[in-house]
Amino acid sequence: MSIKDYSIATIERFVGQELGVSDWVAVDQARIDAFAACTGDSQWIHVDVERATRESPFGGTIAHGYLTLSLLAALTMEIGLIPEDASAGLNYGLDKVRFMTPVKAGARVRNRVTLISAEKKEGGRIIVKTMNELQVEGEQKPALIAESLAMLVA
Repeated sequence: MSIKDYSIATIERFVGQELGVSDWVAVDQARIDAFAACTGDSQWIHVDVERATRESPFGGTIAHGYLTLSLLAALTMEIGLIPEDASAGLNYGLDKVRFMTPVKAGARVRNRVTLISAEKKEGGRIIVKTMNELQVEGEQKPALIAESLAMLVA
């Protein structure tokens, strides 16, 4: 997806504006299990469906907070944060990350992105900061909110 008239030259015009909302993506148990295997975080609340159904206050397994956070990268790319005329976009950091609501296995999430700032640097680089709200379908509160920083290279 591309945002109309959004480029390295015009990016500052978009500060304060919502850039878009991604499509919904499912966070199923297979994704949770794969994340647990990759990270070594196999806490029962994430991977033991039977125990989580019995003992968890959420009625079943939930996604790792860092799994939900990691989804921001792909969902932000889907929206088109990196202008088509940029040669690269690199993760630069995160500010003010807050996990608000657990994501239950099988839930769907999407990212709502607003451009907070675009700061031009030397060498044709721009540091952009976005506000990300990872929404959970059917929930009032988002799964998380985070300010994400990316370095765009012209």
